[in-house]
Amino acid sequence: MCRWIAYHGEPIFIEEFVTIPEKSLLVQSRASREAKSVVNGDGFGIGWYGERPAPGVFRDLRPAWSDENLLSLAHQIKSGLFFAHVRASTGTAISRANCHPFVLGRWMFMHNGGIGEWENVRRPIENGIPDTLFGHRSGTTDSEAIFLLLVANGLEKDPGRAFRKTIAQIEHVMAEAGVQKPLRFTAAATDGETIHAVRYSTLIEPETLYLRQLKSRKGQLIASEPYDDGRLDWEAVPAQSHVILSRDDLRVEAFRPSLDG
Repeated sequence: MCRWIAYHGEPIFIEEFVTIPEKSLLVQSRASREAKSVVNGDGFGIGWYGERPAPGVFRDLRPAWSDENLLSLAHQIKSGLFFAHVRASTGTAISRANCHPFVLGRWMFMHNGGIGEWENVRRPIENGIPDTLFGHRSGTTDSEAIFLLLVANGLEKDPGRAFRKTIAQIEHVMAEAGVQKPLRFTAAATDGETIHAVRYSTLIEPETLYLRQLKSRKGQLIASEPYDDGRLDWEAVPAQSHVILSRDDLRVEAFRPSLDG
């Protein structure tokens, strides 16, 4: 399973949470404490918002701990909203196109989890992506397919509805195919203004997710696991929840998939 972190608040250097802390995301890439996969070395990515509406993104297929470019970029880039992700493949190829975060227009998305028996349901799920969006599919992961379905289901207009409808559609396809393995979905999407994160799974406990309100500056973190010993005011996000984080508001709501959105 992957590890990720999202930040929203006053502009800071990305390294403050991604590379510097004792148990930073960089450290978690080779020694995660709470992921099913201790090592998350199948690529990484960072995405950030600056002076332009669309985010900047840097992704590479090498392990995060072995890429000096990540250290340099994290040291230099300052942003008020950024994503960072380290990948543990669940079966798809290790390639740059399969690394997170995925970007389309001003939207950015990253995911930890997977669609059970992806190889058996990939075709019907991809068939749900409209032709107008399928041209943006550059990789082979279930994560990227989910992102394009979210966009197709109105992510820009109503993110909550898009999440509910997309997950319900995927569950419907899985049920029709007789899939026995769970859908695991701990993910985040943002338009550069608001972060929407969902912690959800069928059959089993979802992958971990935590919130932290920063005391030293105005800002909030959402992360797969704490970057310290966990005693610095981290709050676990309940299973089957939708987190809405904007500059001035933080809400955690129950999440229930629905084909009606």
